[in-house]
Amino acid sequence: MNHIKTRLYFVLMLISASFLAADSGKPAGNQEGRLTAAEVASKVTSALDRSANPCEDFYRFACGSWLEDTELPSDQSRWTRSFSVIRENNRELVREILEDAATHPGKDPDRQRVGFFYRSCMDQKAVDAAGGNPLKPLFKEIDRVEDVRSLLAIAAKLHHWNIPVLFGLGVIPDFKDPDTNIAIFVQGGLGMPDRDYYVSEDEDKKDLMREYEKHVALILTFFGENDKTAKRHASQILAFETALAKVSRPRAEMRQLDKLYNKIDLAGLKELTPGLPWDAYITATGYPGIVDINVATPEFFETLEELVAETDMETLQAYLRWHTTNGFSDLLSSEFVEASFQFYGARLLGQEELQPRWKRCVSATENAIGEVIGKVYIQRRFAGRSKDVALEMINDIEAAFEGGLQNLAWMDDLTRKRALEKKAAVSKKIGYPDEWRDYSKMKLSKKGYFGNALTAMEFESHRQMKKIGNAVDPDEWLMTPQMVNAYYHPLLNEIAFPAGILQPPFFHRDFPAAMNYGGIGGVIGHELTHGFDDQGRKFDPSGQLREWWEPEASEKFQAQAQCVDDYYSRFEVEPGINVNGQLTLGENIADIGGLKEAYEAYKLWEKRNGQPEPSIKGLTNEQLFFVSWGQVWCTVATPERRRMLVTTDTHSPPQFRVIGPVSHNPAFAKAFACEPETPMNPLNQCVVW
Repeated sequence: MNHIKTRLYFVLMLISASFLAADSGKPAGNQEGRLTAAEVASKVTSALDRSANPCEDFYRFACGSWLEDTELPSDQSRWTRSFSVIRENNRELVREILEDAATHPGKDPDRQRVGFFYRSCMDQKAVDAAGGNPLKPLFKEIDRVEDVRSLLAIAAKLHHWNIPVLFGLGVIPDFKDPDTNIAIFVQGGLGMPDRDYYVSEDEDKKDLMREYEKHVALILTFFGENDKTAKRHASQILAFETALAKVSRPRAEMRQLDKLYNKIDLAGLKELTPGLPWDAYITATGYPGIVDINVATPEFFETLEELVAETDMETLQAYLRWHTTNGFSDLLSSEFVEASFQFYGARLLGQEELQPRWKRCVSATENAIGEVIGKVYIQRRFAGRSKDVALEMINDIEAAFEGGLQNLAWMDDLTRKRALEKKAAVSKKIGYPDEWRDYSKMKLSKKGYFGNALTAMEFESHRQMKKIGNAVDPDEWLMTPQMVNAYYHPLLNEIAFPAGILQPPFFHRDFPAAMNYGGIGGVIGHELTHGFDDQGRKFDPSGQLREWWEPEASEKFQAQAQCVDDYYSRFEVEPGINVNGQLTLGENIADIGGLKEAYEAYKLWEKRNGQPEPSIKGLTNEQLFFVSWGQVWCTVATPERRRMLVTTDTHSPPQFRVIGPVSHNPAFAKAFACEPETPMNPLNQCVVW
């Protein structure tokens, strides 16, 4: 599957700070099963490397034996002890649900939908027989593109199908009026994961771009272009995309949310780019009433106007055919899937084998109709008391945050008071929605995977587009219940923890409290702290973008944040490749602050319940807390995947998500008796939250 495709409403990820980017993995145990103390101890100690000095390299201490014993599965490019394991376990369960629905669809319309979608996806014979024919009607439309008006009209159609040619379209709350949804136009139109690939002087990236050009040419030959023409078109497409990349903001700059707010009406957009017939685009979306638009990157659209004007239609048609084929490759016959995998999976990520079709079809069905699956999932996997326990931990962590806030020397009292007001206003979502999404208008058939996939994409596109100009639904979830992740949304000032993440090794009812607080507690603290990281702090308790800090406090915060930036920027992923401290700043602040809050929350739990006897030989409860955090991040990955993530991921690499936060936590140094100036207890520690 194409691992880096951009979804139509991808811009939500710019403002919803998730705990970890999407991943996959192998089976784990069911949360519902009981665990003995011996089983818990074995899970922890089997991963440790007790020969490592925790004060020198805590990641090695927490994960060393696991790293030695774990082989990267051939159909993965990254494997974690936590996320990957749970996700694959979830996928096995979802597979059972889908195969049962496909075999026995019954009369329930939602059950029929998931059954029809999954069965049509699994019909490899029919998909292969169709070959690339499903794209031919679209190609006929592309062949009729003769001017900028028809170009924008076809772009609007492709945007409905999550193919962001030329630029990206999203739907988000208005930064200044977060109760109302607005359209957002943003830079896009690239076939590689990031603009850096097009402009970097790094030799590996240059090699990747040469292979990308060959891949584009290969795909174009699948529809009858001879080698010479395909190579010429690929070169022209690369030149066009490179021009877009050069004017695209670097990913770290795209994190500056206040600089992404440039609200103008449709008339203002026409004035900004008079050479682009926006009426044609808006009409083609099917929602001609769109007026208010946030143009996140105005300079990109000004250059897009110039670039489209100076590029011949033959090149633009080839560009559209390439992105259409690339965007739909997962829905086509084996030769398209294999070609896409060989570049995006094997070369870009270093993955040895394509995932088996059933895994890809489970993921595709979840993407299309995730909440229907979620309803069944929570009945089988979500423990009854999990919601109450999670809420108790959230309350403890909020209390710990409040306590820590009182001791922040760099913050003035007035800003502190406002921060407490924002914390008190944070809403919480745990497990699954109170009301499930209505899919009754999604009409699927027993056969025809391509048609079913398009129907699902159009359903979601129209669901989103209908929001524009209307009130934000505060009850909507941005993740399905089975997703192993969590998020904070600054425009809604909410934290959300799907049922999928409330499983071992993050959480289990039979874990010692220190393990739960170090695992899921660290996640909760991380998401809460996102409300006060370098970007989340720019939004007030209602989610409105406005300055609520006193000037002196804002200046002091910047100094504390710079400390974090500088510290993480020194980490080397491999010789010559460092962590981008600015790109990862928000996540690093959230990790450092979240772990501190989770630890203090555990201490609050101890005050209520008494100090339990250590449950794992050789570890105190305080040490177990930090080991639990560290073992969440035990990870093996291909070098290619690590290099790509340094460029594209707002999270630091896993080992630095372990050693970074503990190195700035006095409680860790005390727990492991780390002398000052040892690697895990530096003299200069960053204090943000």
